[in-house]
Amino acid sequence: MPRWDGLELETEGTGISEPLSRQVNLLGSMLGQITRDQVGDELFEHVEALRVLCKRAEHENDPSLREEAADRIADLDEDDIVRLLHVYTTFFHLVNQAEQQEIIRINRERARRSGPADWPLGPGSGNEQSGGQPRAESIDAAVAQLKEEGYSVDEVAELFGQLDIQPTLTAHPTEARRRTVLRKQKRIADLLATLDRTDATPAERADTLDDLHAQVAFLLATDEIRADRPTVREEVEQGHYFLHGPIWDTIFHIHRDVQHALRHHYDDTAEVPAFLQYRSWIGSDRDGNPNVTADVTRWTFATQRKDTIEHYLDELDQLRDDLSLSRRQVTASEALLNSIEADAQEVVLSDESLHQYRHEPYRLKLCYVEARLEALLDQIDETDVEAMAADYTADDLLADLDLIAESLNLHGFNDAGRSGQLHRMRALVKTFGFHLAALDVRQHSGVHEETVAALLRKAGVEGDYAGLSEEEKLEVLEAELQNPRPLVSDPDDLPKMPAEMMEVFDVIRAIHTVDPDAVGSYIVSMTHTVSDLLEPMLLAKEAGLGNVVDGAFQCPVDMVPLFETIDDLDAADDRMETLFTHPVYAQQLEGRDGFQEIMLGYSDSNKDGGYWMANWALHKAINDLGIVCDEYDVDLRLFHGRGGTVGRGGGRSSQAIRALPPVVHNGRIRMTEQGEIISFRYALPDIARRHVEQLVNATLLSTAQAQEDESYKEMLDDKVSTDSDVAGLMDRLAEHSMEAYRDLIGDGGGTEWQWYTQVTPIEHISRLPIASRPVSRASAGEEVDFGSLRAIPWNFSWTQPRYIVPGWYGTGYALSKILDETPEALDTLRSLYRRWPFFRGILDSAQREMARARLSIAEQYDAHTDPAISNHATIVEDYERAEVAILKITDQDEIFENSPVLKKSIQLRNPYTDVLNLLQVELMERYRSTDDPSQQETLGEALLLSLNGIAAAMQSTG
Repeated sequence: MPRWDGLELETEGTGISEPLSRQVNLLGSMLGQITRDQVGDELFEHVEALRVLCKRAEHENDPSLREEAADRIADLDEDDIVRLLHVYTTFFHLVNQAEQQEIIRINRERARRSGPADWPLGPGSGNEQSGGQPRAESIDAAVAQLKEEGYSVDEVAELFGQLDIQPTLTAHPTEARRRTVLRKQKRIADLLATLDRTDATPAERADTLDDLHAQVAFLLATDEIRADRPTVREEVEQGHYFLHGPIWDTIFHIHRDVQHALRHHYDDTAEVPAFLQYRSWIGSDRDGNPNVTADVTRWTFATQRKDTIEHYLDELDQLRDDLSLSRRQVTASEALLNSIEADAQEVVLSDESLHQYRHEPYRLKLCYVEARLEALLDQIDETDVEAMAADYTADDLLADLDLIAESLNLHGFNDAGRSGQLHRMRALVKTFGFHLAALDVRQHSGVHEETVAALLRKAGVEGDYAGLSEEEKLEVLEAELQNPRPLVSDPDDLPKMPAEMMEVFDVIRAIHTVDPDAVGSYIVSMTHTVSDLLEPMLLAKEAGLGNVVDGAFQCPVDMVPLFETIDDLDAADDRMETLFTHPVYAQQLEGRDGFQEIMLGYSDSNKDGGYWMANWALHKAINDLGIVCDEYDVDLRLFHGRGGTVGRGGGRSSQAIRALPPVVHNGRIRMTEQGEIISFRYALPDIARRHVEQLVNATLLSTAQAQEDESYKEMLDDKVSTDSDVAGLMDRLAEHSMEAYRDLIGDGGGTEWQWYTQVTPIEHISRLPIASRPVSRASAGEEVDFGSLRAIPWNFSWTQPRYIVPGWYGTGYALSKILDETPEALDTLRSLYRRWPFFRGILDSAQREMARARLSIAEQYDAHTDPAISNHATIVEDYERAEVAILKITDQDEIFENSPVLKKSIQLRNPYTDVLNLLQVELMERYRSTDDPSQQETLGEALLLSLNGIAAAMQSTG
């Protein structure tokens, strides 16, 4: 085997596993040699010298060594800095792939030790393994627990029938990597998996090493940053890469895992519904993104339909290979034969196919199915949605597959529809239909108001709708929603923005006409009043989406309020009660069978009120919404707008589900999957499957437990009553934390904002071409301020200099103030940490972000700001106070001691990440120090690369 000398991650004695250490060091040594080959020994010496200096600075607690590294960087020219950024960024891309392979290896090892659930023949078959337990957080573990608690197989099947889990892909600008880089990383991951095979021959290993070396070389020579901001259509294609790839395959595996678990624990199987669906905002989320036009949404629907049908044709080819059963060997059901005769009256097959499959009814039936799907493809029209209307639907396709399964079962092929390719196809069709992922449309409430005002003014109904009081608006809306006549005959006569909004509703109507399953929810950002939801209902009525029935308008699409700010979260239950009791909306709710989806925003609430206030306000809002929905017999589905970082609600989804108030554990849940989180969770099939099975495990068990015992809802472990002493303590904690946070950010302007713009690279983040959506709500030409800046770049900017303020700040002030004022609260906080999943999760996430923060590096950024306005000392003080308080509450000796593997990973990455930070600091200082436009352009490009590199190192952006 060749030997390469170069970068290595020194892992001996650190607790990092030997397989991970081996892979990282292999990749690092390859990268070192490739660096020498591509850019020379001199640059490689800089790579090594900077790493060693930063490593020594940490181990020897000697800041002067870090200063020496900074001085060395200051002597480099821009070209060398850019090359160093490429090398270190590539190193982190490689390390991240190695860590994902380690996650896969550990999961597979645990699965091998987990016991008999992997054996498909069930108890008594003689195939059982001995002594194993189901793998933690798996579907097998959930079913095993339910059986142990006395559930019958029918009761378990009924629970699965209640599940409604809907991950939702969004195109928010948090994926800094190009698609080209993602694909190269996937290739490297596949090669690492091959190297990990114990049965690989020496020749195979040698070939793999050569290929891996080539891929690392290609990656180092690939541009990190997109040349241009991606278009919405490119974002749609990126989403389809995951939906038609790992997610497509994961669905079948999850359904099969359920069947295997039922067969093993109950020696029985039950029909499992499509409890897992995917939604998408990509190509349809209009809020703040002027690039998402009606044409784009129309094209997105057509593309999803086309690609999905083409995938079914590929799946049918494989199924036809399986179903070679001959009538000369086994009979087919009369129902199947009759369906073939009916098909022959409607579909023309070639004489060749009719002759070839004259003795093979199953294959002949599939030929008719394929012909129908090919006819649907011929109808795809990216400019005319309604031209795609057809008699053959996804339900018809599923019925044909079910007919085949029933015929097989009748003639000795028991459970044929629940295994193999036929099972796979049935699961796929039940999940994806012809639409792949239902498209949600989201828009800001202010846009609806402006559009309604234009319609009313054009119709001569009301000249100044926006100037009316809420009561007056409701009076107008109520009258118009009960009036079947349209307000205007030609929406094109409206001003530009209202005309565009009406075209969007016309597209929604057309898509719903062709395929109702392709339309998700209509989400209203910044919902503050009843009128905010009635306004889009009026626009739907105007577009012909729905009808006035018995004097009341009913829209076939769910209208979803989005509560985002702290004040909105606090008032969410009252606002929903007002909606439920409003006569017009009550009719809409009745038309939706009492179903209501409510979305909660994690990002803006954190940006508004800080870490603890956002989390506590969300928890209380969720609990209160569950109570008010119970009171009005409303079937609630919560939609959690969680981002990737802790400051935006990120973290392990399964833990977040278990920590929800029990009153909302009804089996229904939605959550956003955003930006780099999509590629982290879904790029590799094994990790995608693990993520989804954890979602299913948490939702299934939480739903069962909440229904099993009403007293469960009163346990401190899972609910805190709003009038309890504990709730009062949490209120104080949240208020104190918000007080500290708002003191740090000021009023969104002034010296606090000035320091923020100096100490973070927010100016350059706004130029990073990572998404089609602008980073600010400010109009073109307007200066970005705190209010207009979106939560994603807000989080991104704090992560780059390693402050990570949104993920923990305010913890020190709040906890220390409570403990100083009421020392006895320490026992309560310790008890909460032990017994209450919500509190433990929030505190652990805070200390994880504190472990990821690096204030000694942040100080390097602060050194280049105006000392008179610096807030660095304030942040350091809060960190130190938080550290003291958390150690008391958790009984740890060091922060994040309870997650040793992750803590070690952070510590091992730090010297390399420190170099990237020091490079960025130098670039920022040079950028500020020059007025030369060409020099600024060169430095600006380098700064974009530094943003990408630190994002790779931190494994997070916004």
